[in-house]
Amino acid sequence: MDTTPLRDAYRTLLDAAATVADAGDTAVAPPAGEWNAEQILAHVTMINAVTINAVSLIASGANATYDNRLALDTWTLGRVIERAGGEAGLRDRIRLQGDALCALGGPMLSEAELDTPVPTLLLSNGTLLVDQPMPLRNLLTGLVEAELPGHTKQLLALLPEGARPEAAQ
Repeated sequence: MDTTPLRDAYRTLLDAAATVADAGDTAVAPPAGEWNAEQILAHVTMINAVTINAVSLIASGANATYDNRLALDTWTLGRVIERAGGEAGLRDRIRLQGDALCALGGPMLSEAELDTPVPTLLLSNGTLLVDQPMPLRNLLTGLVEAELPGHTKQLLALLPEGARPEAAQ
């Protein structure tokens, strides 16, 4: 599996996070019920951890499940933020997790492992998105196609309107 798109998606997300961090006090407060930059980054680190776990289990011949509910819990997000040392620590963690997923999800896995069905439960804003087995490969491509770009846009929306890249407006 070519992990170049995954590496690019992580780079784009981390660039957006750095841009928001550099905006400092000029960053816009998120709308009511939405996450701030640290919460978005904590969520991404938790999704990365769940994905790394699934990849590792499949590679070891064990059964895996994929459930994002814990990564939606605001108390847990706060705990992850604190333990990672805040925004800068979260960015470092995401960079390292992205490197790990690119190494693990690419040349290490066989086609049979990438095609292994993983019971998956995905929610977003209280809405059930997926409740069925998905091939491990789809979980990895889901990061590239939806998860990371979606959170990149969410981060860029925290920039003042004149500071947002044209693609984010």
